[in-house]
Amino acid sequence: MRRTMLFLPGNTPNMLINGDVLGADSIILDLEDAVSPDEKDAARILVRNALKYQKAETCETIIRINPTESGFWMKDLDEVIPYKPHLIMPTKVDSAQVVQKVSAYIAEVEARHGMEVGKIGILPLIETALGVEQAFQIASADPRVVGLFLGGEDLTADLQCKRTKEGKEIFYSRSRIVCAARACGIEAYDTPFTDVEDSEGLVKDTKLAKSLGFSGKAVISPRHVETVNELFSPTQADIEYAHDVMDAIEEGKRQGKGVISLRGKMIDAPIVKRAQQVLEMELQMLGGVSIE
Repeated sequence: MRRTMLFLPGNTPNMLINGDVLGADSIILDLEDAVSPDEKDAARILVRNALKYQKAETCETIIRINPTESGFWMKDLDEVIPYKPHLIMPTKVDSAQVVQKVSAYIAEVEARHGMEVGKIGILPLIETALGVEQAFQIASADPRVVGLFLGGEDLTADLQCKRTKEGKEIFYSRSRIVCAARACGIEAYDTPFTDVEDSEGLVKDTKLAKSLGFSGKAVISPRHVETVNELFSPTQADIEYAHDVMDAIEEGKRQGKGVISLRGKMIDAPIVKRAQQVLEMELQMLGGVSIE
């Protein structure tokens, strides 16, 4: 369950230390955009030490590495892989080959350190027009891929359009990312809402993302975590209905009925599947489980 993924700059020790108490399901320790070129080495060491000494107990740890066309990404992986982050987020991913290249190097580092190969997942960040058009190929590129993540800021720059709060300019990209991810049986995660002060805009944007099929949303401020968590969580009414659906299914089996109805509506396979998803989320929330 990744309702919220909170970005934390890799060169800010105080945020790295406190990241796991901010309420997000995942924290993204950022070695890319948040870090200037002259601070890359220092940030890499800080993130490595955070993984080594500040084991996050209540959330998942994701490392956003530098693009594969840069001279930094292998150094990033050399430092962080031995300390077993849950996921690696490669950036500017526009082809299956990029994912495969990153996966292969992760495997090299895992083997070098006597680790089980394949345990660390990959969450590709898609933030170019080519990446959007290649979304299915990226999603299906490697067994490590657990989802697709849309980056709206760089994408709109590549599209040569203005990034707006309404998000009409990325509607197609959002839909394409969700379809590609679901076609491959993985998750899709939405771009952050970047106006920290606009609470109403955050709610609208998050509701839109959920309505399109995203599983969760990245955030750039701890102030956004609670709202996004709430909107991506099932309501009490959702949970009660899901329990009623599963109870009705069990009662139908006991009675040997082939067709089951609940509250005047036939229960078909999609309704059962949605009920199961809601109950899985309920279990994860009750158990404090935030990692898939």
